[in-house]
Amino acid sequence: MTKNENNSSSKKVDSKTSVVNLSLNIIIFFLASLTIYLGYSIIIKLNDKPKIVEGVENLKNQPSEIIQVEVLNGCGISGVADRFTDFLRNKNVDVVNIGNYSSFDIEETFVIDRVGNKANAFKVADLLGITRKSNSITQLNEDLFLDVTIVIGKDYYKLNPLK
Repeated sequence: MTKNENNSSSKKVDSKTSVVNLSLNIIIFFLASLTIYLGYSIIIKLNDKPKIVEGVENLKNQPSEIIQVEVLNGCGISGVADRFTDFLRNKNVDVVNIGNYSSFDIEETFVIDRVGNKANAFKVADLLGITRKSNSITQLNEDLFLDVTIVIGKDYYKLNPLK
């Protein structure tokens, strides 16, 4: 073999290996870039979650635009629940159910928060003239499709609907 033939075959091998090396380097660069991008995306997603939860907590402290209410007569005087219902509907409250409470010996009217948003119960209590803190309770019930239950007590004549 002559010297020229040896040089040309070694040049062919060198050019083939350099093309393979270049291809491998491009693939390695692409995979490294992809790994960095995915790692950055995961870090961003993990840091954003608490902000979303804080936003939901802030929404729970605001009353809904439309509050769905149930009015129950707990004093035994007929027609009181209807008067309260008319009053609340005039104040843009959606009364979805009217009925009697399990007993008629309730002394003070109170409101029950049914969905975990006390702001709704407080808004209804303010409309009726009920003391917010002492006459509002929370009893969550997913089976009821309403926000607040009002139980009318024997103090009904002191409240805003009958003033």
